[in-house]
Amino acid sequence: MDSLPVPTPIREIPWQFEAGWDNDLLHSDTPWVIRGVAKHWGLVARAGEPEQALAYLRQMATQHKTTAFIAEPEHGGRLFYNEALTGFNFTQVTTTLGAVVDKLSGLLHEEHPPTLYMGSTNIEQAIPEFTAANDAALPVERPLVSLWLGNRSRIAAHFDYPRNLAVCVMGRRRFTVFPPEQVGNLYVGPWEVTPAGQPISLVDTTAPDLEAFPRYAEAIKHAQSAELEPGDAIYLPGMWWHGVESLSPINALVNYWWSETDPVYGAPMEAFNHALLSLKQLPAAQRRAWQTLFNEYVFEPSEDHLAHIPGPAQGKLAPLSGDAAKRLRAELINRLKR
Repeated sequence: MDSLPVPTPIREIPWQFEAGWDNDLLHSDTPWVIRGVAKHWGLVARAGEPEQALAYLRQMATQHKTTAFIAEPEHGGRLFYNEALTGFNFTQVTTTLGAVVDKLSGLLHEEHPPTLYMGSTNIEQAIPEFTAANDAALPVERPLVSLWLGNRSRIAAHFDYPRNLAVCVMGRRRFTVFPPEQVGNLYVGPWEVTPAGQPISLVDTTAPDLEAFPRYAEAIKHAQSAELEPGDAIYLPGMWWHGVESLSPINALVNYWWSETDPVYGAPMEAFNHALLSLKQLPAAQRRAWQTLFNEYVFEPSEDHLAHIPGPAQGKLAPLSGDAAKRLRAELINRLKR
């Protein structure tokens, strides 16, 4: 079988610190990379000396509880399922950032250490002093800012609903990303039992098994990739699948998640789950009819699709105000209770 194509490099954007963030970039529908955007950060300045960088985090750490994963060396850093997809090849523990830092310091010089991975830890709670000297200052509302820390690891391709700016602050990270329409070629695993809350691709992107997952050969044709050094940032639009490899003995990432939509409108995953409940069971012809209705009113509405209805009579078909959204949510909740 012919070798698989190499993913296309992710588009790189030149960074002009004085100009600040470009609003169009932060609402882009395709990924991009900016080199050196965080080179002035306090942690990035210490990234070349891992022990100093860890001590820098340790001195700011609170006793806020977080979650870490530990996997034996034979898994090669891949945090994944067991063979039956009923559990995982790692142990999950509740811990603190300080304890993770201390453990990583002890593992730093081991030749074949176990994998230690701390994901999505709220910076405001775990290291509130951190942002004073380590902040992207994004002009977006309500970003969720998190720290990811560990040694060498491989995280399977998954998606996140919000937009994402991820800043590499220690070590090197390789991102392999796929557009949303490749979901059918990524062999997504269970949705209820997931390693960290999001469904993941079952394909090992570092060594794909095309006998087990032949359609991945099509997915990789549409893949993009980038390797980040400390200070580099990658932007991912919502719903883009991305696998992440941490390539150094110590790696850290700070990411910002945000959405333009007010929380009052709810999460799209709620609608997805409701569709699994109420639409998936219908006969094929009825599903196609509902698909047409969704396209007309939700996914592909024309600019004048409501022009024949006077504004006050458009009701929930019109753009929803916050109060109207609350009323519709309440109506849905009442109906689901029946």
